Amino acid sequence: MTSITSEAHAVLKRLEQDQGDLKSQLAIIRISEPISDVGSYSSPSKRGSDVSVSNLNDPTPASLEADLTHYKVRPDNTIAPVRRAYRVSQELFSKLRFSYLEQVTKEKFLRAIVDDPPLVVGHNENVELETQLAEVKAELKSRKEDARLTIEEMEKIGRDLARRYKNVEVQMEQLSTLPDSIENLESTIAGLRAKQVANMDSSDPRASQNLPLPATAKLLAEREAELAALNRQIAAVQNTLPRKTREAEAIERECIVLDRRRAEALTKAREAERKKQQGESDGLEEMGRWYRGAEETLKEVVGVEG
Repeated sequence: MTSITSEAHAVLKRLEQDQGDLKSQLAIIRISEPISDVGSYSSPSKRGSDVSVSNLNDPTPASLEADLTHYKVRPDNTIAPVRRAYRVSQELFSKLRFSYLEQVTKEKFLRAIVDDPPLVVGHNENVELETQLAEVKAELKSRKEDARLTIEEMEKIGRDLARRYKNVEVQMEQLSTLPDSIENLESTIAGLRAKQVANMDSSDPRASQNLPLPATAKLLAEREAELAALNRQIAAVQNTLPRKTREAEAIERECIVLDRRRAEALTKAREAERKKQQGESDGLEEMGRWYRGAEETLKEVVGVEG
């Protein structure tokens, strides 16, 4: 058990050294931080709210950083602030894209006018461009759907990771308290064993339950031998059981006959006693007197003394 405790301590220390502080390692990407370090924008809090009026007509890295600073949302390791920051950034880049397309369109239009010969766009070209635009829009819609599904999957993965991270924290807490619990259990087991040895008494009927392994094996062998002898006796009794059963049935039949005879004799005795009490004579008494006189006469003749 001591080795188990030392192993638990070693595993806990190794995990702490390998992983360090999990809270400092696991963090959501801070998408609201500045994109590049190109200098600060003067007083971004006092800038105009209409982005397309000034800065977006001629975007520069400083203006882009100022826009990001203006729309920045501080994340707090939750999903809602990340969504807000994503929507703000999406809106910002939509405005930037519109401004860029506007500038490029103006430039192309001016070049088409001043070129020699001037570039004239016909109806067929417009139709082709509209067809290409429809295809591009369909592809964009498909990509947006893919992006939405990807975001949902990332949110699901994030929730699962958060739940697993909480489980890891709980398990780390339990692991930190495990060595102390093991030591307490070891001391409790040692105390119980000492108490068991001190209370062991051979006169106690339960002393056989506290024997060591060799004595227990010997006692088990003796009990098995006794059980085998009892099984042999039971087998012998089972072999003689049919004969004893037949003898018991014959004796039972004889007992029935004797009981019937006894009942008849009792009935005759009661009848004779009743007649005697009533003064009636059934001839048995006279016959008995005659037999007794005949017996005495024979004894005198033969010379036998009674």
